[in-house]
Order: sequence, then C-alpha cells, then structure tokens
Amino acid sequence: MNTSYLLKESNTNDDGDDDSQGNLSRSWGNNPENHNLHNKTGLRILLLVISSLFFLFIIAFLIRSQLSDWEHLSEPWKPLAQPWQLWINTASLVVASIFFQSARFLSRRIDVGNATQYQKDFRIAFQCLILGGIFTITFLAGQLYVWREFVQLGYYINANPANSFFYLFTGMHGLHLLGGMIAWSMTVSRVWNGASLEHLKVKIDLCAIYWHYMLGLWLVLMFFLTSSPETYATLARLCGL
Repeated sequence: MNTSYLLKESNTNDDGDDDSQGNLSRSWGNNPENHNLHNKTGLRILLLVISSLFFLFIIAFLIRSQLSDWEHLSEPWKPLAQPWQLWINTASLVVASIFFQSARFLSRRIDVGNATQYQKDFRIAFQCLILGGIFTITFLAGQLYVWREFVQLGYYINANPANSFFYLFTGMHGLHLLGGMIAWSMTVSRVWNGASLEHLKVKIDLCAIYWHYMLGLWLVLMFFLTSSPETYATLARLCGL
C-alpha cells in the first residue's frame, strides 16, 4: 500500500477542511446581523447587571426608610414635596428618548436605492441622534442644579439617610447615563467620519434601547424618591421587610 499517497491525500483534506472552517468563521464575523446580535446580547447582559444593582439599592432604601431616624424628603416643606425641577429634568430625558427612537426608526427605513431619499433620511437620523445627546446633557445639567439646590438648603449627603439615598440614586443613574454618552459620542464621531449605513443602524439601535431603559429606570427612581411615607411602609410590608 502506498502510504505516502494516503498521507498526502489526508493532509490535503485537512487543509480543505481548515479553509472551509476559516471561511465560515470569517463570514459569520463579517455578517452585520450576527454582529448586531452579539452587541444586543452584550447590552442585555449589561442592563441585567444594572437592574440587579438598582434592585438592591431599592431594597436597601425601603428597609432604611422604616427606621426612626429617616426624614422623608417628600413631606411638606421638604425639597421633594413639589419636585418641579426633577419633572423638568424628566421631560428632557423623555425628549431625548423620543429623538433616539426617531433616529432608530429613520435609520431602519433608509432606502439605499433612492439616493435623494437616502441622503435626506440619513441626515435627519443623524440630527435626531445629535439632539438626543443634547437633551441628555440638559437632563444631567438639571440634575446637577438640583444637587446644588439641596446643598444650599442644607440637605447634605451625610445629614440624613434619606439625603444619602437621594444622592445615591441620582448620582448612580447619572453615571450610567454618562457611560451611555461615551458610546453616543463614539457613534457620532464614526458617523461623522463616514461610517457605513449598517454601522449607523446597529449603533443607533443600541443607543435607543439603552436610553429607553435609562428613562424607565429614572421613572422608577422618581417614584421612590417622591412617594409618601405611607407608600414606603406599604411597599415594605408587601416585600416582607
């Protein structure tokens, strides 16, 4: 039996298998849909971690609110009895989320075959992306203004546990939004420098999902920060705390 021929044939088949596997791997990695799927999976994991973190914060908040030294910030004559500035900030975040969703919608409907409509939709989607970031900056600036008002009124972070949780909730939420703004600025930079349409679609999609989540999270935090002492007590009983 000619063993040298068999060895040569085996090596040839192995090389062919390796080439086909390599081509399959490259085609999988270069597929925009697969890349989008990987990014969305990573984002979902991140949102799950953030949800777990804030869930623990809220449980600690409810437990601490039942102790005697807790001074409710939503009581009459307290800063959160009429939190008009927080509602203005919330409106800014709602508008930001709407702009991100508009950019998401426009980027999905862009028709490459229609050059005129393509340029128009691409430009409007990019403008919506920019405006979403601007209104997010407005929200963050408004949150800093509220902090400044709290300090001027003497509601320091270590003066009472309720104050500490207010700064914790707003601060951690703001930090996560700042993290989103880093991703937003990178997306704007890449689009400005001529990134592809597929890249624009993926990044805007991720930004929209993240901003919708951050808006929902903020509404939950607003509920806890501005609710009455009776609401805290009821929720604590329902949670068995």
